Amino acid sequence: MTDRDSSPAGDSSAAENLSQAAELLTSNFSKGAAGDRVSDLIAMIKESADKLAQDQTSRGDLKILSRTLRELRYAFKVFSPYRDRRKVTVFGSARTRPNEPAFEQAVAFGKAMAAERWLVVTGAASGIMEAGHLGAGRENSMGLNIMLPFEQEANPVIAGDPKLVHMKYFFTRKLMFVKECDAVCLLPGGFGTLDEGLEVLTLLQTGKRDMVPVVFLDEPGGAFWNDWNEFVRRRLLGNRLISPEDLSLYKLTDRVDVAVAEILQFFRVYHSMRYVRNKLVLRLRSAPSEALLAHINEHFADILAEGQFKVSGPLPEEDEPEMANLPRLVMRFNRRNLGRLRQLIDCLNRGDVEGAGSEEIGVRR
Repeated sequence: MTDRDSSPAGDSSAAENLSQAAELLTSNFSKGAAGDRVSDLIAMIKESADKLAQDQTSRGDLKILSRTLRELRYAFKVFSPYRDRRKVTVFGSARTRPNEPAFEQAVAFGKAMAAERWLVVTGAASGIMEAGHLGAGRENSMGLNIMLPFEQEANPVIAGDPKLVHMKYFFTRKLMFVKECDAVCLLPGGFGTLDEGLEVLTLLQTGKRDMVPVVFLDEPGGAFWNDWNEFVRRRLLGNRLISPEDLSLYKLTDRVDVAVAEILQFFRVYHSMRYVRNKLVLRLRSAPSEALLAHINEHFADILAEGQFKVSGPLPEEDEPEMANLPRLVMRFNRRNLGRLRQLIDCLNRGDVEGAGSEEIGVRR
């Protein structure tokens, strides 16, 4: 089977194949602490594969698992060389025509992000997806194409490029869209676009995805996302199905320059985040001043499980030497108020706490 083989597993020995693949992966890793940790994880994959055989898992279920593992393995392989570059995932309709304003807006957005050395990731089909790639150019484009009986052909910008992955399952494709991106931009689209946008917001709201900027970009003067946002405010916020601070998780605009500025501003001071045991560590490009730290402890104490915000160097448990020079803001985050966490990141990027307690913060037009 080649890397690009798209056929499902064809026999009941799929569990055996999974186990053998795990054995091969384990043998490829060098010894040492990092290698041992990776080998332990691969051993767990092998153990799960062995249990599938013991459980007499049905052939149909094994085919799903086998195909899923192969799709993700190949996608990881394709994206791995580009993990040092920021990426924006662009969602939108495959049915948008080149003469429509939303198409031109997507071209302009892709071009602007590529000028900032960002990669533009789309579903690789026509419409908004093709427009994003047209703007970015082939060298700055990556694609995750879904295999469908219609609307499945890769657009001519990305077709045949080694940065293009073909996937059978929507759930593996959506995982890659969200896992590999540093920002999300949504233009008008149908069921798929709404599904992808709401899934991103769900993952951010529940802490299942590290914080990233999310921009809903309309055509100039368009009302597509305003109408959606009115529903969110009236029905979801109005019925207390979301919290006011959840509105801080996204931004609406009909201007490309505002969308680009929102994404770039998010990384002005903030760099990345990770959990170290019971602590949340925000890696920053510059440490907050003593005055700003005092303001943060005053205005954002509600998101702490205990203690205070502290400026620190890398914690001993962190194993990313390439980020050892970055200062940290360390906290015992309650893992609940993710909208407020986004407001904290905005505060760090601004260098002040303006509007920190306002219920109207978020959805900045």
